[in-house]
Amino acid sequence: MPETARAAWSNQIEFVLTLIGYAVGLGNVWRFPYLAYKNGGGAFLIPYFVCLVLIGIPLFFLELSFGQFASLGPIRIWVVNPAFKGLGFAMTIISALIALYYNVVIAWCLYYLFASMTSYLPWQDCENEWNSCKCIDKTRNFSSPDPWNGKRPECLSQLAEIVNATKRTPSSEYFTVGKVVYFTAIFPYILLTVLLVRGLTLSGSHEGVMYYLTPDWDKLTKASVWSDAAVQIFYSLSACSGGLIAMASYNKFNNNVLRDSLVVPFINCLTSFYAGFVIFSVLGFMADYKGVAMDNVVKGGPGLTFVVYPEALAQMQVAPLWAILFFFMMATLGFSSQFSITETVITGIVDEFPHFFKNKKRLILFRAGICGTAFLLGLPMTCRGGEYTLNLMDTFVGGFPLLFVGLFEIIAIIYIYGFFRFKRDIEMMLGSNIVINIFFGYFATMWLLISPLALLAVIIFKAIQTKPATDGSYVYPDYGQALGWLMVLAPLIWIPVIFFFEAFRNGLGKLLIKITSPEKNWGPALPENQMGRYSEQNKARSEMKNGTNGYIKSQSQPPMEKYTAFQTTVVTPNMEITPNGKPVQHTVKIDHEEQNGQARDKEVVENGTSTVDPQEPNAQFSNPTFENDEAQVTNTVQY
Repeated sequence: MPETARAAWSNQIEFVLTLIGYAVGLGNVWRFPYLAYKNGGGAFLIPYFVCLVLIGIPLFFLELSFGQFASLGPIRIWVVNPAFKGLGFAMTIISALIALYYNVVIAWCLYYLFASMTSYLPWQDCENEWNSCKCIDKTRNFSSPDPWNGKRPECLSQLAEIVNATKRTPSSEYFTVGKVVYFTAIFPYILLTVLLVRGLTLSGSHEGVMYYLTPDWDKLTKASVWSDAAVQIFYSLSACSGGLIAMASYNKFNNNVLRDSLVVPFINCLTSFYAGFVIFSVLGFMADYKGVAMDNVVKGGPGLTFVVYPEALAQMQVAPLWAILFFFMMATLGFSSQFSITETVITGIVDEFPHFFKNKKRLILFRAGICGTAFLLGLPMTCRGGEYTLNLMDTFVGGFPLLFVGLFEIIAIIYIYGFFRFKRDIEMMLGSNIVINIFFGYFATMWLLISPLALLAVIIFKAIQTKPATDGSYVYPDYGQALGWLMVLAPLIWIPVIFFFEAFRNGLGKLLIKITSPEKNWGPALPENQMGRYSEQNKARSEMKNGTNGYIKSQSQPPMEKYTAFQTTVVTPNMEITPNGKPVQHTVKIDHEEQNGQARDKEVVENGTSTVDPQEPNAQFSNPTFENDEAQVTNTVQY
């Protein structure tokens, strides 16, 4: 456990709003819309909400409960099972990679924010020197002999080709050229609502909304749609990247994590759904005045949002004001998530080396070093080919790594550590009542069966249908594909590396026995929360077993074989004094003062169906089997 007092949230509202700020970010208003557009609009919504119920909420609750119970970061928390510590490294590396390109998206927001500080937005028309001949706005009529009204004579020679080519809006060309939680939690919804109202008043918006809501059933047979939906659930909820564990580790031990695990995911996904209406109403408008089908209106990819939102803003009265507010909102959303992502990486490493980072100066320099390194590594994505690099990272990092981490996390916690053991841990925090038991029925079904099978199916079908990565019509060359797969390997390689390292260090046979037993320092961080099998008394009893009888020696007199008096449940191995000559479980009170576990005084108390009286006052119990650890702790009485 950490040696120093761990920081904590000042109140539950702060934690919930931080979770919302972490989860509800650019992924909702930036990544979700372009994935929905890429996968056929309405066809994407069905697998998205199915994956939310079958995978998203169960994993969200699992990670919040896991982090809150142990109060440890995403790496050190794997004292619960050191063989799977590679999962902690994988989560931290995934967060680090996401942070790199997330920074660039925030930089785009800031660029647009400052570009909006003018009396006339630069992407409102096609009259700029950087506009191409294919740019189209409301004033451009390509059926006339000179659509440019004498302003672009160099374009006249290309008129026949341009008329039949795909047109580009000013906002799409502009993007190609590259030219406080209480507030941030509410502000985005206000601006999205303003944009939605304006978008719905534009011609063609109805077709865009219907494209969004009407599923293309043929698309649902493609594994890529389901895998994109599953990955977006991970991305939206920030699951399996270590952030939820890190954020929950600062919670109070008895925080109602179940409530948070239901409220935040639904707020998050409904925000994505709501933002989709804004995007698709404007896409319908763009398709209408360009005269093209919805699926051909713009190039897909991460840049789609920076084409469609500016187009909507350009149609509004006092457009620069709304543009400033909107891109300020986008930047605050990005910063809110980026702070949490960066804190996840830092928390994971600092918790792993608590003694080294006790020095405040080292900690400050380490934080500065992390931020400086991320800044330098993100610079290539601001160059001319930066969009291609960003799309490559988003495609590969936000795919197989998250799916594999989610699958192995369920295996490590639910199957190896044990569902019932984990359930008892959660009940230590939340208590037990009918509502909690009903939800445990749902989570048991998901964790034990549905979620792992769903993840496995998505991984298999995604692997079968994997195609070369693309950015619109651009297909990445072989070295680009290889670079992408190296990004997949970078976090995942740590899972088998750490497992086989532990196997080599302990021996495979010993590891397979040890793998189901957490380290001795696993459990609640604060002493007042260390109850039941996590109490110091129970740990001492387990560590100090000695002699043939397995009783606990008193530490007060080390030279003597004096045993602590206790009352607990044992199985009597003395066949002669039990009914039918079979072992019977009893509650026994024993006070040992003689060597070799000889009981001077023993009282056998009725427990169950029979009462057994000792035949001799000094009867010896050889190696009694202790049943039900939790009962022993509560029944132990020291004299």
